Amino acid sequence: MTTEISKAYDAELTNHDLQPVPPEGRSWSVLNFMALWIGMCICIPSYMIASSLIEGGMNVTQALITVFLGNVIVLIPMILNGHVGVKYGIPFPIYARLSFGVKGANIPAVLRAIVACGWFGIQCWIGGTAIFTMLSAVWPEAVNAPTILPAFMGVKLLPFLCFLAFWSINLLLIHKGIESIKKLETFCAPVLILSGIGLLLWAGQAAGGFTGMLSAPSKFKTSAEFWAFFIPSLTGMVGYWATLSLNIPDFTRYAKDQRAQILGQTLGLPTTMTLIAFIGVAVTSASFGIFGERIWDPITLVGKFENPLIIFTAMFLICVATLAMNVAANVVAPANDFANLAPSKIDFKRGGTLTAILGLLIMPWKLIADPSGYIFTWLVGYSALLGPVAGILLADYFLVRRSHVVVDDLYRLQGLYTYQNGYNPIALIALTAGVLPNLPGFLTQIKALDAAVVPDFFNQLYHYAWFAGLAVAALVYVALMKPQPKPLTTAQPLPEPIEIVEIANAGD
Repeated sequence: MTTEISKAYDAELTNHDLQPVPPEGRSWSVLNFMALWIGMCICIPSYMIASSLIEGGMNVTQALITVFLGNVIVLIPMILNGHVGVKYGIPFPIYARLSFGVKGANIPAVLRAIVACGWFGIQCWIGGTAIFTMLSAVWPEAVNAPTILPAFMGVKLLPFLCFLAFWSINLLLIHKGIESIKKLETFCAPVLILSGIGLLLWAGQAAGGFTGMLSAPSKFKTSAEFWAFFIPSLTGMVGYWATLSLNIPDFTRYAKDQRAQILGQTLGLPTTMTLIAFIGVAVTSASFGIFGERIWDPITLVGKFENPLIIFTAMFLICVATLAMNVAANVVAPANDFANLAPSKIDFKRGGTLTAILGLLIMPWKLIADPSGYIFTWLVGYSALLGPVAGILLADYFLVRRSHVVVDDLYRLQGLYTYQNGYNPIALIALTAGVLPNLPGFLTQIKALDAAVVPDFFNQLYHYAWFAGLAVAALVYVALMKPQPKPLTTAQPLPEPIEIVEIANAGD
C-alpha cells in the first residue's frame, strides 16, 4: 500500500516505492516472516553451501555446527537492522541515508545491489540448469547439443536458453510486485519442506540407513587444519546472509510490530538453514556410498537417477524453490537500491528489471564452478564489503542516534541528513577503514597478488572479513561521530533550511 507523496519531500529523493509504509499497510505477521525465511533458505545455494563443507573435509557434526553458528550470528544484525523498518516503515536505501547522507546512501545501496545481481544470476542459472535436466530426462540427446555460443562464455546454447527461460519467469514476477512475492513464499513454504525431507529419506534408504550415511569421518588430520578451514567457512556462513542483514528493512517495514519480525526471523532463519544444511550434508555423504563419489550439487545428483519421472518431478520442485528464493532475496533489495539512484525515473519494476539484466551479464555459471571459489572467493569476498556497511548502520542507529529518526528529513535535500552536499564524510572514512584491512587478503585469494608478498597477517585476517570489517568500521564511525552535535529528535524544532523548503513546497 502506498500513499500520496508528501509535497514536503524533494522529488529527486522519493517515489511511491521508497515512501514510508503507512500503518494500514503493515500486515506481515510472525507466520509471514517464517514463511519468507523458509522460502529463502530452502534453495540450492543453501544446500550447496552446507554440502560444500563436507566436500571440503568436515564431518556431518562439524558442518552442521558451522552452519547453525553462522546463522545465529547473522540473525543478530538481521533483527537489529529490522528494527528501523518496523518503527519507521522505511526501506534499506532510505535507512542508509541516516549515516551516509541523502546522496551518500547510494554508495552502500549500490554495493548491496551489485551483490544481489550476482546472486540473482546464480539462482537463475540453477533454475535454468534444472529445466535443462528436465529436458534431458525426456530428450537424452539434449546433452549433445552444440556449443555455438562464443568460447569466452563457457556455456552451451541449450543450457543457456534454459537459463533465459527461467530468467524470464523471474522477470514476470518482478512486474507482479511485492504482494505476489508474499503470496508465493506462503504457498511454497510447506511444499519445499516436504520436498527436502523426501530427498533426505531417499538418501537414507539408498545408503542403507542413516547411521552409515552420517558417520563419514573428518578429513582433517590436525586441529590446525580444521581451524584453518572452519574460520573462513564460518565467515562464509555469515556472509551468505550478510546481504539480507542489511536490507531486511525492505521486509520489516511491512511488519505488524517488532514481535512479528523478531519471532518470525528467529523461528525461520537458523532452524530452516540448519534443516537444509542437514539434508545437504547427509545426502552429500550418502552420495559417496550410492554413486562412489561425493556429489555436492543436487541437480547433478538427481540427474544420475534413471527414472525420467523422478528426475522431472525433482527438477520441477527445484525450480519452484529457486524461484521462491530468488524473487524475495535477490529482487526486492536491488530494485529499491537502484530506485534510490533516481527515484523520479526508476521505480520497483524498473529497478528489478535492471537487476535481472545485470544478473545475466555477470555470467553467473562461473561464480559457482567449484566449492572453493563459492565459499572463499564469492561469499567471503563480498562479506568484506558488506560487513563494514553493517557496522556503520548499526553504530549510527543504536549508538549515535539511540534509534531517534526524523523521517521527513530523509526525503529532503536540505535537512539533518544533508551533511556535506548530501554525503557524510565520516561514514565514507569508516567504510574505507573497514574495507582496506581485508583488501590484501582478497587480492591474494583471487590471485591478483602473490601470497608470498603479502604479510601473512592480512591473509589470515581475510578469513574474518565480515567480522573484522564490521568492527573496524563501527569503531571508527562512533569515534568520529560522537564529538558531533547530537541529532535532533522529532520533538525538537527543525533547522532553518527545512522551513525554507517547506514554504517553497507549500506554494507549489
